[in-house]
Amino acid sequence: MKVPCEIIVWEILPIIRKEFAKSLIKNHGLTQREAAEKLGLTEAAVSRYIYNKRGKIKKINKEMMKEIQKSTTRLYKGDSLILVEEICRICNLFKSNGLIDNISDIRK
Repeated sequence: MKVPCEIIVWEILPIIRKEFAKSLIKNHGLTQREAAEKLGLTEAAVSRYIYNKRGKIKKINKEMMKEIQKSTTRLYKGDSLILVEEICRICNLFKSNGLIDNISDIRK
């Protein structure tokens, strides 16, 4: 049995990073390199998220996607310190919506 922190690190964090990367590129016009810089990742890691090699999910509900959009707008406009705050905010939403308990429902 995995403890919640393991689930967050291995399952939830990659999903959050993937959706942040996709949103920064699609909605804010950043390149993969620029998105990687904003997210504190390598360009190769962002590429793996974009091409579904990491953070595989079936679907995130509309409410969560709206919150991810808010986070990426804040990240796009702000400095790197906002990243930790926004990742924690989204992770807490996953927890409060019971998505950590039901990770198999959203993971491929």
